[in-house]
Amino acid sequence: APVLISILLGASFSRYQVEESVEHLLAPTHVLVLYIYFFFFFFPTPTSHLFIFFPLHSAVTRIQVQRPGFNYTFAHICILNNDKTCIVDDIVHVLEELKAARSSNRTNFAITYPITHLKDGREVYNGHQLGGVTVHSKDRVKSAEAIQLTYYLQAINSLNDMVAEKWESIFCDTVELFQKSNRKVKMYPFTSSSLKEDFQKTSRVSERYLITSLVLVVTLAILCCSMQDCVRSKPWLGLLGLLTVTLATLTAAGIINLTGGKYNSTFLGIPFVMLGHGLYGTFEMLSSWRKTREDQHVKERTAAVFADSMLSFSLTTAMYLVTFGIGASPFTNIEAARIFCCNSCIAIFFNYLYVLSFYGSSLVFTGYIENNYQHSIFCRKVPKPEVLQEKPAWYRFLLTARFSEDTDDSEETNTYESHLLVWFLKRYYCDWITNTYVKPFVVLFYLVYISFALMGYLQVSEGSDLSNIVATATRTIEYTTAQQKYFSNYSPVIGFYIYESIEYWNTSVQEDVLEYTKGFVRISWFESYLNYLRKLNISTGLPKKNFTDMLRNSFLKTPQFAHFSEDIIFSKKYNNEVDVVASRMFLVAKTMETKREELYDLLETLRKLSLTSKVKFIVFNPSFVYMDRYASSVGAPLQNSCISALFLLFFSAFLVADSLINVWLTLTVASVEFGVIGFMTLWKVELDCISVLCLIYGINYTIDNCAPLLSTFVLGKEFTRTKWVKNALEVHGVAILQSYLCYIVGLIPLAAVPSNLTRTLFRCLFLIALVTFFHCFAILPVILTFLPPSKKKRKEKKNPENREEIECVEMVDMDSTRVVDQITTV
Repeated sequence: APVLISILLGASFSRYQVEESVEHLLAPTHVLVLYIYFFFFFFPTPTSHLFIFFPLHSAVTRIQVQRPGFNYTFAHICILNNDKTCIVDDIVHVLEELKAARSSNRTNFAITYPITHLKDGREVYNGHQLGGVTVHSKDRVKSAEAIQLTYYLQAINSLNDMVAEKWESIFCDTVELFQKSNRKVKMYPFTSSSLKEDFQKTSRVSERYLITSLVLVVTLAILCCSMQDCVRSKPWLGLLGLLTVTLATLTAAGIINLTGGKYNSTFLGIPFVMLGHGLYGTFEMLSSWRKTREDQHVKERTAAVFADSMLSFSLTTAMYLVTFGIGASPFTNIEAARIFCCNSCIAIFFNYLYVLSFYGSSLVFTGYIENNYQHSIFCRKVPKPEVLQEKPAWYRFLLTARFSEDTDDSEETNTYESHLLVWFLKRYYCDWITNTYVKPFVVLFYLVYISFALMGYLQVSEGSDLSNIVATATRTIEYTTAQQKYFSNYSPVIGFYIYESIEYWNTSVQEDVLEYTKGFVRISWFESYLNYLRKLNISTGLPKKNFTDMLRNSFLKTPQFAHFSEDIIFSKKYNNEVDVVASRMFLVAKTMETKREELYDLLETLRKLSLTSKVKFIVFNPSFVYMDRYASSVGAPLQNSCISALFLLFFSAFLVADSLINVWLTLTVASVEFGVIGFMTLWKVELDCISVLCLIYGINYTIDNCAPLLSTFVLGKEFTRTKWVKNALEVHGVAILQSYLCYIVGLIPLAAVPSNLTRTLFRCLFLIALVTFFHCFAILPVILTFLPPSKKKRKEKKNPENREEIECVEMVDMDSTRVVDQITTV
């Protein structure tokens, strides 16, 4: 049935869709900013190549998009000024005037930075358009290494969107073609669809690496379940365990497709989530099978396996469903994280059902093969040793098996010890890790681990860099790298929008507005107007009517201030009184090398100010679409999942046999997560959407591997701590080691994928697996030998009233001369 269900749901891939909107995935659902089409390109510009951009600018504006009956150019789809001309960057006007000055041999024209003046007297900001600037005295530009141009397109209807999307494709081709003919100048085109294309490119470049990963995991899973004994070897169970995980993942993908879900590159992490959880469950069942007696019926052995392993597997599955379920809930407002958690929940749920049904049935089938002494691969009857002696050496090697009648009672429990991992743990590792001379070195190593983890934890930074989620060698990577190199002196231009009518003529209000924008480089009609009044020796505290009339009829009529008319919205009231109902200003902040962190702090400061200030305003920049998610959203899924995990651990403490299990489990999870976050930071991984999802998985992965060990140790009675540590490792260590080896082998190809998204995925998952393995096989076995619970042998009080007296009567059978001991209980 699981195979049939998976095939039927897998057929839904005919409805396979890819998520086109990166903003929908990565921006919070309650984001307060908007988005438009925008196109950037810039290039290093030595003085000798200063005017090379004019032919390119001309070629860009002449780009045509052919549609039936009409050819669209930039002029048809651009955003227009009030005078119905396309908005172009002020740097174009600056360079045109510079070119005209050089043509007429005028030397009195100079560009200042970051604000310069045009011939008509206008002040324009060029801090985000000139990069790598070297200045003379009085901010005069000596040289600039880069120029950035921005082309704005309208997005008003579906036809316009279609034309704009085609235009941006031709735009990139035009820039790349121009680059080939001008190799001395480097150009970096970036459009509104570049991020989307580069984000989804990860899926395409990962295909062959994922196939390699699958082949390696299949090979190692088969080897881990194999042993020299051809009857007791279980290679098919290794393959079928991986098939169980694959079927569950396929079923979840089919359900997502049928419900209208769309694929995105973050889904690449789901197979590895399933691999870590699903394979451990199947290996644990196989380990439990090895502990059963061979003289039992297959049904009894299977019942013992389910009783021994399925309780812990059910609890860890519940933990996965709770933590990822919280991540998939409306509490998570990052769509990429919510969809990932939702898909993971579905896959984990079906994996649990398939392990119970499909893998359980496979275990029963291979059990009958073993009981009938059939070959584990070829399923043919294995001949007796006396028959094998007459066969060739290679035949005897392939059909090596131990028969129960050839094994005495003292050797019956050691039938499976020929398995390499079982033999290694029982004969060598358990004794070595509990050795008195080894323990101090393990404790010292743990202290070093905590020290480095703390050093990394104190340096954790939230990642708002878009290059962390795309494939390498793409336009996004090239653009963001060069952007950070050349244009990190100033922040992007931030729109400061006052969306209500305020008393601009009131001097106290004027002081408030200037105070809010203090410390910024300002491109403001308001400040320019106040300076204009002061130059005319007119008080800025004019009556309302005089203030507004002077603004409309004098200030905005002056050529050098006429462009400010686009920044003010007037409204005429019923009594013909004119009022300013809304206006905007532009702010720029001085930044350093840590530009992203500064912008994040700046965004937070302005947001808080907008909520508490007397003047109602909002701030906007296109980059805030992605930065906004880090203001309060990145850590939310992890925080919610941690809280739910702690709640579930606390609640289950009243259900388990000993609440000390939950105490140890909570401390272990905290130690692992602390170490992963610290080493993740030291490995240049920032706290972004991908790493947070991995940390949520890390909680469950740690519980998956450590819970059985801790449970076996805590519930053990009457022997020493060291004895129960060895017993816990012997019982569960093989399954942990098998799943760890398969998991690491599956991750290795991921490191070679040319993508920053998979690089983050690999580093986080690798650290989670490594740190958890370190705790399971080193930290816990050592610490548990000298910390609670105590394993002192409890002496049972003898009750004199309830004693058993044994009377032995010797009976002699005269016919057979046998002596029989008859035991009678009195």
